[in-house]
Amino acid sequence: MSEFATVLRSWRDRVSPADVGLPAGAGRRASGLRREELAALAGVSVDYIVRLEQGRAEHPSPQLLGALARALRLTDAERDHLFRAAGAAPPALGIVPRYITPGVQRLADRLGDVPLAVFTATYEILLWNPLWAALTGDPSRFTGIERNLIWRHFTEGHDGIEYDAQHEEEFASDLAADLRGAVGRYPRDASLARFVVRLRAASPEFERRWAEARVAEHRASRKTITRTPVGPITVDCDVLTVPGGDLRIVVYTVTPGSEDEAKLDLLRVAGMQALVTAPAGDGAAR
Repeated sequence: MSEFATVLRSWRDRVSPADVGLPAGAGRRASGLRREELAALAGVSVDYIVRLEQGRAEHPSPQLLGALARALRLTDAERDHLFRAAGAAPPALGIVPRYITPGVQRLADRLGDVPLAVFTATYEILLWNPLWAALTGDPSRFTGIERNLIWRHFTEGHDGIEYDAQHEEEFASDLAADLRGAVGRYPRDASLARFVVRLRAASPEFERRWAEARVAEHRASRKTITRTPVGPITVDCDVLTVPGGDLRIVVYTVTPGSEDEAKLDLLRVAGMQALVTAPAGDGAAR
């Protein structure tokens, strides 16, 4: 059996369903993840996981290797070994980090009562919890460059989100300044350089802010998300930076005891299901 197949099977066996937020279920013969569970977490078919563990699938893509590393909660060293065992180069130094560490994954798993998402240093979304999707819309509908918050903000606006004048100005300015800081930290990242060139060409507003040469980190903002199944919800947005990994954990909170808190509680129960209120006199919601 190849080294890749050996470590993949071994690391799958050591991860319990509880580690990844899955129910243990009845009749389990092993404490580790089942192949179908790992396949669901990594976004591939069960058959492909079987072929990987049997050494019959060669040259898995870097994207898949990253997904497997996140699903298996690998350390940086283990992730790099997985890449090398698969015949792929580990993520290079000087490139914007995309790896979600086990600690960040556990944090996201446990903070399900608040909307939370994880972004790269350039604000490409990597991970989100169900309440984030219920509040802002499911991010999985975006692909490619559309997964980048900065791109969408400057090229498409912020339809469905309202700011007061102060926070709107601060948010746009901070995004441009944060991106400039990332360019300075990752000068070897060719895809980042291309992204900035494309964004400057697509958005005169971004080009104007880029010319200011401001460098800063976006830390906080206040906004009202208007298109939710329960009506507008005003949230405070706080951005936490992950030391070493340079990821951004974005958390939305509401004022305790407010109408916004009541709406968020209702949204948490409703999940992704749109709430349709029956007309007066029907006596029930439909």
